[in-house]
Amino acid sequence: MERTLDIRTALKRGIAELREAEVPSYTLAAELLLLHVLGRDRVWLYAHPEEIVSNLDAHRFVSLITRRAAGEPTQYLTGKQEFWGLEFEVTADVLIPRPETEHVIEVALDRLAVREIRRGRKQALTGESLEIIDVGTGSGCIGVALAKELPAARFFATDISAAALAVARRNASRHAVSERIQFVECDLLVCATASDAAASGGGAQHAAPPPGDPSAADAKFPSQFDLIVSNPPYIGRNEKDSLMREVREHEPEIALYGGEEGYEVYADLIAQAAQRLKPAGLLVLELGHNSLPAVQPLLDLPAWRNVGITNDLAGIPRVIAAERA
Repeated sequence: MERTLDIRTALKRGIAELREAEVPSYTLAAELLLLHVLGRDRVWLYAHPEEIVSNLDAHRFVSLITRRAAGEPTQYLTGKQEFWGLEFEVTADVLIPRPETEHVIEVALDRLAVREIRRGRKQALTGESLEIIDVGTGSGCIGVALAKELPAARFFATDISAAALAVARRNASRHAVSERIQFVECDLLVCATASDAAASGGGAQHAAPPPGDPSAADAKFPSQFDLIVSNPPYIGRNEKDSLMREVREHEPEIALYGGEEGYEVYADLIAQAAQRLKPAGLLVLELGHNSLPAVQPLLDLPAWRNVGITNDLAGIPRVIAAERA
C-alpha cells in the first residue's frame, strides 16, 4: 500500500484481498481488522472515509489481512469475540465462542427458573445458594455469562488446559466475576493431579485416585452441584478433513475432538455428572451437529428425568438437558 492511504481505499483493498482468498464473510473480516488496528468503532469508520491511515497502521493492517487470507481466524488476530453481549478475550489456546453456544445459557436459565417456580419461589432468579460448574470452560464464556446473570450463585470452572484456564481467569476478571468463580485444572470433573488437589485445600499431599474416579475432585469441589453445564469436545477426528481450515489448522485440537466419532466424551461426562448433581440438579450440554443419537440414550436411565432437546436457529439439535432423579 502507498504511503498516503485513506480509510476507504484501505478497506476496499483489504476486502478485495480476502475475497480473492475466498475468506468467509470477507467484508466483515476486513472491517473488524481495520477497526482493531485503528482502535475505532464502525460508526467512526464510515463517517471518516477520507481519513489518512498512518504508515504504521497501514503496515499492521496489511499484515493482518495477509494472515487472515492465509486462514488465521479474525478472532485470534484481534484477540476478542463477543458472546452473550460481552466481549471475551480469545487466544489460540481456546475455542472461539460461537453464537449457538448461547443456547446453553438460555436453556440453563430457563431450567433453573422453572425449577424455582415448581418449588413455589417466583421471585427474580439471582442464583442464591446455587453451586454451578462449567466443565471444559475454555475462554470461560459460559461460566462468566452465567455468573453475570446469577449474581448470587457460586461458580466453579474446569479445563484440562492450564493455558485455557489462564484466558478464562482474565475474562472473569474483565467482567468482574473472578471472586465468584474458582478455576480448576481438571479432566472433566476429575482433578488433573493429586498435587493440584492438595494445593487447592492447602493440606497434605493425597495419593492419586484411580483414573475416572469423581472423588478426585473432592478436594476442590462441593460434593454436589445444582447445575452442571458444558460445551465438551464433540467433533470426530474422522471429520477433520471436512472442517474449515480456520478451525482445522488453528483452533486447539484438545478442545475440538471428542474421539474418533466425536461423541466419546459424553459417556464419561454424563456418568460423572450423575454422581456430582444434587437430586433435581440440572445437566445442560451442548451437542455436536450429529451427536444426539449417541448422547440421548446415555440419559435414558433411571438416574435422569425430564430430558429435553433444544434446536439451534438452523434446526439442528444443539442442547440436551436433563434433571437428576
